[in-house]
Amino acid sequence: MDDYSLIGLFVSAFISSTLFPGGSEAVLVYMASEGSGHWLQLWWIASVGNTLGGMTSWLIGYLLSKRYPAQGLVKSEHQRALAWVQRWGSPVLLLSWLPIVGDPLCVVAGWLRMHWLVSMLLILFGKAVRYAVLLYFVV
Repeated sequence: MDDYSLIGLFVSAFISSTLFPGGSEAVLVYMASEGSGHWLQLWWIASVGNTLGGMTSWLIGYLLSKRYPAQGLVKSEHQRALAWVQRWGSPVLLLSWLPIVGDPLCVVAGWLRMHWLVSMLLILFGKAVRYAVLLYFVV
């Protein structure tokens, strides 16, 4: 295993957790099945990369909130994420790993100015559990 593979996993996980599409799960499963590192190392790198990507989305939402009110969200997935966050509060960030609505959940959390540390810990926990489940079936 070389450092470039781990950097690639981190970048894939980071990008997959922003508003851009990505396939970090496939990269993680491939690397684990090929023995490209200890599963714990792969899990941690993917979890941290994915969490930092989610926090980037949170930061974007936070910065946009200064200019645009949350009620001005137009996209349906953003409206759905806003409704979830308003109804369930910050624990809904445990679901930030979900396709389609997960990234907007992070944006909306920033938009609503949820505390960054609480948001980060909930995002990390949800994403880390998802990667752990994937690795459980591969390792």
